[in-house]
Amino acid sequence: MSNHVYKSLELTGSSKTSIEDAVQTAIAKAHETVRNIQWFTVTETRGHVVDGKVAHWQVTVKIGFTLE
Repeated sequence: MSNHVYKSLELTGSSKTSIEDAVQTAIAKAHETVRNIQWFTVTETRGHVVDGKVAHWQVTVKIGFTLE
């Protein structure tokens, strides 16, 4: 097994549906231009409230990918 070198990016995804959907949104968008995504860590969760209800979720994730 060879050694790997990883680089990480911090992204914030949002969703009106759920925290999980906000994470998926961020990773799916990153996947469009970043190769070899291997892991993610949720670093912050927050939301926007309108009229006493959650209007949407915002989740900041750090994604890691291997360098070629």
